[in-house]
Amino acid sequence: MHGQGQQDNEEDEEEYVYDDGDSALGDDAASTTASLSASILEYRTIHGRTYHSLQGTADHWAPNDEAHLESMDCVHHCLTLLLDNKLYLAPIAEGSIKVLDVGCGTGIWAIDFADAHPEAEVIGTDISPSQPEWVPPNLKFEIEDCTQPWTYARNAFDFVHLRYLFGSISDWDALYAEAFRACKPGGWVEAVDPSVNLRSDDGSVREGAALYDWGRLFNEVTDDGGTVVQASNKYGRSMSMVDDGTISVSFKKAGFVDVHSRTFKLPATPWPKEQKLQQLGAFCRLAMEQDLDGYAMYLFTNALGWSEQQVTVFLARVRREMRDMRVQPYFIVEVVYGRKPESPSDA
Repeated sequence: MHGQGQQDNEEDEEEYVYDDGDSALGDDAASTTASLSASILEYRTIHGRTYHSLQGTADHWAPNDEAHLESMDCVHHCLTLLLDNKLYLAPIAEGSIKVLDVGCGTGIWAIDFADAHPEAEVIGTDISPSQPEWVPPNLKFEIEDCTQPWTYARNAFDFVHLRYLFGSISDWDALYAEAFRACKPGGWVEAVDPSVNLRSDDGSVREGAALYDWGRLFNEVTDDGGTVVQASNKYGRSMSMVDDGTISVSFKKAGFVDVHSRTFKLPATPWPKEQKLQQLGAFCRLAMEQDLDGYAMYLFTNALGWSEQQVTVFLARVRREMRDMRVQPYFIVEVVYGRKPESPSDA
């Protein structure tokens, strides 16, 4: 099943497209700015979808085009409902605080936070400039690769927020070490990530089903030779932190204290009878169906060697099973937050 993927990948050459800005810029400074803008917007086009350019070491498995951005906004709505309309769980300070949202995506969390905390100064960072221009006056967006040493000063932020970075980070310990360095003593860092494996309590998500295979194709699929192949790990960026229980471990290793972990069940479809959970399932299914192709295509073709057609057929099975209300799938979402000690004696 996997054998012909390499040939298909070779036939589907990457294209680089970008908007080179204003060609009327003439002086050296303007030319430098235009060149920088061009490199940021030099997106890769793969299977008709656009992805972040490979500047530095930044690489991301999900597209950055409109279809995926809409899915990300749906995910934000899901997570807000999941947390009872809260944007975070950490007991952060109020007032004139400085907040950093790492890997902000569409910027929707940072926008909502800035609106809710007008006295705060908020910065959202991402490797792609996918955020809107019209934002609250206390918010700004910056291009930053969080897998590189951060450019922010030590002890700069009262709250550092990281969400849904699964599959994007090659060294989680290094990421949380940077968050620790950038956080002020007494400040908080919060991370939110899902398990990509779909589960069920009634056994309806069973082996052989597409929904069963969904997350396991990212993390633990066995090829014909009996060798375990992990798509995300072959790509070099784990998606199994929640399943492995390593987020809290990494927080403590970085030096955080008062580390708390909370896990939530997120219905993947509107199968629950309880109204809130049914609504959560409806939005989760919408988020997935909005861009199933974007979630699977890059990793399945590049890491597992599938053809584009194989991915399309598999996703058709996923969609069909997501419409079957006899199946009761859910994801696990983990929220971990910890405090930077005020002093060594506070550790």
